[in-house]
Amino acid sequence: MLKVTDTISIDDSELEESFVRSSGPGGQNVNKVSSAVQLRFDARHSPSLPNDVAIRLMKLAGKRLTKEGVIVIVAQEHRDQSRNRAEARERLFDLIRQAAVKPVPRRKTKVPKAAKRKRLDEKKHRGGIKSLRRGRPGFD
Repeated sequence: MLKVTDTISIDDSELEESFVRSSGPGGQNVNKVSSAVQLRFDARHSPSLPNDVAIRLMKLAGKRLTKEGVIVIVAQEHRDQSRNRAEARERLFDLIRQAAVKPVPRRKTKVPKAAKRKRLDEKKHRGGIKSLRRGRPGFD
């Protein structure tokens, strides 16, 4: 079990990792070793995630989410496979941590009367200035 938050732990069997050749740094090694990691996590069918967290996670995943509800994270920044693997897992766990935080509902507020009054007074003032700019006959 991999601990993500205090209440959420993911079983290692829920993560599917495949290793592919990286396009990143590695010199001559890049053509021989599969150091990039594709981490797949089925968010829609995961028994470890509460339903509301899974829904928020799928929204947060954006373009990393497939039509089947699987999150795909590709890590290829590092030269060795183990560091890319750790980075992919950490990115997934960060996403889950963000999804675990319940959003605070927005409370509607009214515009204060003083603010409305100030806005209208300013409009009257600007209108008065503009009316003074109008050409009056005999003052040219």
